[in-house]
Amino acid sequence: MNPVELIVLCLWSFTVALAGGAVGLVLGNIRLPLVLLVASSPAAGAGANIGISGVAAFTAAAAHIRAGRINWRLFAWMAPPSMAGAVAGGLISGAIPDTALLIVIGVTLVYFGVELLRPRGDRPSSEPAQDLDIRAAVVSGALIGVLGGLVGLILGALRMPALLRWVGEVPARAVGTNLAVGFWVGMAGVVGHLPGGVDWAVLSAGAAASVPGALLGARLTGRMSERQLLRTIGAVLVAAGAATTLQGAVG
Repeated sequence: MNPVELIVLCLWSFTVALAGGAVGLVLGNIRLPLVLLVASSPAAGAGANIGISGVAAFTAAAAHIRAGRINWRLFAWMAPPSMAGAVAGGLISGAIPDTALLIVIGVTLVYFGVELLRPRGDRPSSEPAQDLDIRAAVVSGALIGVLGGLVGLILGALRMPALLRWVGEVPARAVGTNLAVGFWVGMAGVVGHLPGGVDWAVLSAGAAASVPGALLGARLTGRMSERQLLRTIGAVLVAAGAATTLQGAVG
């Protein structure tokens, strides 16, 4: 990287982490195009991007841990299959074209985002959930892990609506739990990409810039009402889905 590329990468990584930390996402799909542009190769860039996402997720999750916004029982069920899926996806990423996959993921994100933005009378309650669907957490975690490993993303943007709609978690704890799972998915994804190479210079610079952004973003979560949080998540999902679809279309 030349100095200009380094500055642009750091500024963009900070901005993406700031926005993502507030809504329980790291938005690696929005960061990915720039990372691929400055990385030594597409495969090494994908590995670096998922590593940056993992660091950003860990940083924001630490703030949510202090605020008590993580469901540790749900985390224990969802993290292991998500990690296994990410490793598997990373190992086979070089053998599968990801253009169509990105388009499918992008369209899915837009759909979930619109669903969250639509007025509904059955919004999740802020009271602790007693009947979480653990099977849905395990299955969705594994499948999303594989998809993320394939394209160099931790795909918290897919895991978030799964936590809200299928598992039944309340928004505030879904934010923290999603980020905690995302950290481990990111680390597993890096391991899966090691055989194909990882651009460590890009990973280091992007991760360093993401840390303060993620911390600032996580502090915003507690300042939003449940309705504001859901609407913000929905808007971010629509934007992330549109960006992912565009990446696949021009890919």
